[in-house]
Amino acid sequence: MLKFINETVEYLQGKGFENPEIGIILGTGLGQLINEIDILVEASYNHIPYFPTATVEFHKGKLIYGKLAEKKVVVMQGRFHLYEGYTLQDVTYPVRIMEKLGIKTLLVSNAAGAINLNFKKGELMLIEDHINLQGSSPLAFNGVEKLGERFTDMSAPYNKNINSTFKTIAKTHNIKLHKGVYASVVGPQLETRAEYRMLKIIGADAVGMSTVPEVIVANHLKLKVAAVSVLTDECDPDNLKPVVISEIIAMAAKAEPNMITLFKELIETL
Repeated sequence: MLKFINETVEYLQGKGFENPEIGIILGTGLGQLINEIDILVEASYNHIPYFPTATVEFHKGKLIYGKLAEKKVVVMQGRFHLYEGYTLQDVTYPVRIMEKLGIKTLLVSNAAGAINLNFKKGELMLIEDHINLQGSSPLAFNGVEKLGERFTDMSAPYNKNINSTFKTIAKTHNIKLHKGVYASVVGPQLETRAEYRMLKIIGADAVGMSTVPEVIVANHLKLKVAAVSVLTDECDPDNLKPVVISEIIAMAAKAEPNMITLFKELIETL
């Protein structure tokens, strides 16, 4: 993997990806942050050596480099998921590339279903901890110790200082920002009523199909990490209605201005 990483990084540096400070992963329906970035260069995933290709119709497939709030950023416009048939090493490969390019901080967004029924769709949740229900680890491969500590500490995977700043920004702008535990499942099917009940019992406040693998690898690489979920639906097992994906995308878009405010103002402080 080290050989692949070095070749990928060399390609991107040759394109002009120079010493970004912050990496950003944009989740479902959250692509408009791109409009806030002074884009210097971009590369399609299918042109980047050894990069996976986004196959989900509402995920773009570009790596973007530019400036946001006077900081150099590298942005994944579209991410990868286990449910697309990729391995956890594929899913997290871009995080390793962004770290090699120079980032010290990783910011992640996603769309999630609200397990905690005090949370409402259209609101945001700051992830303070997570539960990995994806069945494996992105660190479970031969040679991982060449890239970082095999037995990575996960006692505090989300940076407390960044989370504190997010809370302050939300309060200043009167943005409803819950805090809670995110459970990551494989998907792509949505959960059954029994599964929603189980998730509540084990302590999840929201559920989605991404983020945790990237966060594990970011911790493996000793990056500062923070993540925010847009709550796109309410997962009440006693009043469960069929999910309409177009409605989830629309709800993510509705919440997007608040997400952009949080990310922009946070980056100004880093």
